[in-house]
Amino acid sequence: MTFEPFEFLNSPKTIRERCNQLYLLGLEGRLEHFHISENRLPIAVDLVKDEILANYPDLNIPPHTRWQHFDVRGTNHWSPFKSKIRGDRDLLLAQVDLAVTSVLLDAGAGPDWHFRDPLTGEKHSRSEGLALASLYLFSEGTFSDDPHDPFKADAESLRKFSVEQLAEGFQVSAANSLVGLEERAALLRRLGEQLINFCRTDQEPNPRIANILEKIPIGEDRVLKVDLLLGTLLKLLQDVWPPRLTLGGRNLGDVWRHHLLADSEITAELVPFHKLSQWLTYSLLEPLEEAGFQVQDIDLLTGLPEYRNGGLFFDTGVLELKKPDEIDALHPVSSELIVEWRALTVILLDRLGEQLREKMGLASEELPLPQILQGGTWSTGRKLAYERRPDGSPPLRVESDGTVF
Repeated sequence: MTFEPFEFLNSPKTIRERCNQLYLLGLEGRLEHFHISENRLPIAVDLVKDEILANYPDLNIPPHTRWQHFDVRGTNHWSPFKSKIRGDRDLLLAQVDLAVTSVLLDAGAGPDWHFRDPLTGEKHSRSEGLALASLYLFSEGTFSDDPHDPFKADAESLRKFSVEQLAEGFQVSAANSLVGLEERAALLRRLGEQLINFCRTDQEPNPRIANILEKIPIGEDRVLKVDLLLGTLLKLLQDVWPPRLTLGGRNLGDVWRHHLLADSEITAELVPFHKLSQWLTYSLLEPLEEAGFQVQDIDLLTGLPEYRNGGLFFDTGVLELKKPDEIDALHPVSSELIVEWRALTVILLDRLGEQLREKMGLASEELPLPQILQGGTWSTGRKLAYERRPDGSPPLRVESDGTVF
């Protein structure tokens, strides 16, 4: 069988394997930037356990998806729009379009931005603010070329999406700046181009995002494998990401280098994460299952290597910088320090999950990783951030273009 480097780097198995290689090097003290204190992991486990029981005492925990961020302070902001959509198929298509556009606009907003809900007047920042801003942008028909069908995101509208439209929808101003404004708009324009390349047919000259469902191998019994879903999304999004690392002239996306993983393979030094694509995959599970599909092997997906989960391990002392002065520096996403932080986070989420289930007497089927992230690690990481830093910022300063963190 011919080795296909892109399929290899797009595999969740490879993500775990490469991250685990760095983790094992960390346990040996061979990483340049981080020291791992596994003896402090039970501290993080206890905090996450307490968070889960406080928020979900009946353990009825939804998975960590974009849909949870539309539910703010007890109000589900998607429900009024959802009720206007008639028919199961139309609802599925609309929810796929919404999930993709909202997730792609989700990367960290920065400490200065907020969104004021036009209905309630309440101010929301970071993830909830981004979620609501993208929801209103979508529901107003911004991404639809059909004035009679606003709950849609099609290629032509996405290709024309401007920085000015994004700034208006996200209430950006000199006093309310958003990290990566231009790149976020460019991301959606490139998505429009990719939909033309990936999904356009004679019958569908202006494809919508949800047309990607036609590209996913689905069994007659409406069963689909989660790795095939992720793989299809990664193929669609391959040229949507800003050009960073390439292989054979093709964009690799959320894949980075670390010199300690050098070997003779064509993929030497490369560490894949595919954080936004994996979170998008998680976020498509609910609408797919609601529409009667069964998604298998969800546990193949990894925990999300972003700053809330990574901050949980930093702020509990599981991870410690070897050079304390690096905490004040601004780190590019491509730096080996950030690559190490993200890789260690992936493996520590797995290990935390194992210890948490053992402590709570639950099997992996009863408390799967997506529920741990929601229950869980993400909110505990955020709570610790606000306890230690008044603005709730991550423990490390990351130079972001609005497409990774």
